[in-house]
Amino acid sequence: MNIDLTGRTALVTGSTDGIGFAAAQGLAAAGAVVIVNGRSQDKVDAAAARIGGSARGVAADLADAGGAEALFAAVPDADIVVSNAGIFEPTDFFATDDATWDRHWQVNVMAGVRLARRYLPGMKERGWGRFVLIGSESAFNIPVEMIHYGVSKTADVALARGLAKRMAGTGVTVNAVLPGPTLSEGVASMLKDQMQPGQSLEDAGAAFVKANRPSSIIGRAASTEEVANMIVYACSPQASATTGAALRVDGGVIDTLM
Repeated sequence: MNIDLTGRTALVTGSTDGIGFAAAQGLAAAGAVVIVNGRSQDKVDAAAARIGGSARGVAADLADAGGAEALFAAVPDADIVVSNAGIFEPTDFFATDDATWDRHWQVNVMAGVRLARRYLPGMKERGWGRFVLIGSESAFNIPVEMIHYGVSKTADVALARGLAKRMAGTGVTVNAVLPGPTLSEGVASMLKDQMQPGQSLEDAGAAFVKANRPSSIIGRAASTEEVANMIVYACSPQASATTGAALRVDGGVIDTLM
């Protein structure tokens, strides 16, 4: 499949590393002009340089409306938006305070809401657009160790479905992509304390999956590139009949048929 996004501008939030960076890199390889986003100007600049070509970066913290407005001022329009910026923090439900709930809601949900309000109308006017929210298998398999995170990701899936209906008939698609355990920098940091001497990150990821996501069919963590492949497809002209979907890249963790 030859995905050609030449002439399209793609904004990927939270794209200085991990799944976001892999998605930005994949979109650039398909010909899109990519805008990298993160909170640190140094990391944003470094990520854009690694991608090369016409990629550029905008530093903005999407945890609040002010940060979102700073991004919108720098990037007034986009054909493709991947709402990837997100956080997770394992804490027991009874020890998770309001501030933690609110922080996850603002970053994982409201950032996507603000991006949609800003960019979807322009996509509608042009008659073409792709909007992707990065959810998680935790949207359906709520993790007991971070219920607040699972709730926020369930909201992302619902938001994608609702927005897809709102954009019906416009040429704009909205989808959620649901990764499972993925070997991003964040997961690598989480696994660091669990790794045995001489154990590779891939083996540590596989051990984590088998212990904590035993329903996984592939029995390992995915690479960021494997997740990015689905994101790039969802952003492509070829995905024109795919909208309102929860696209799984979870390695078969979610044990349901639909």
